[in-house]
Amino acid sequence: MKLIKRDLILCIAFTAFVFICALAWGSPFIGGAPGSGATAAQTQAHPAQATVFRGTVVRNGGQFVLRDGSGQIFGLDDPAQAQPFADKAVAITGMLDRDARMIHVERIEAAMA
Repeated sequence: MKLIKRDLILCIAFTAFVFICALAWGSPFIGGAPGSGATAAQTQAHPAQATVFRGTVVRNGGQFVLRDGSGQIFGLDDPAQAQPFADKAVAITGMLDRDARMIHVERIEAAMA
């Protein structure tokens, strides 16, 4: 009986530890980033405006992505525009689709050093 109690307590402790780690980790386990709770109605009421994203264009499998300074990865919807900038620091002007983590590219320029 003591072994069963011990195993049960260890199982509960481990589960609590994993849950706390998942909460601390954040967005990979919880839908969306903190503070990005825009609803569809809010998005339609306030159309998205082009934003400048800075980082490095890298190839991820068969597609090109932008890796920003914090290490986050965003897909790029125009591989033809991104290919000449592979492995280079860039400034991308476009709109972010938060749900798909995809940047709809308007323009890509080499970043100034």
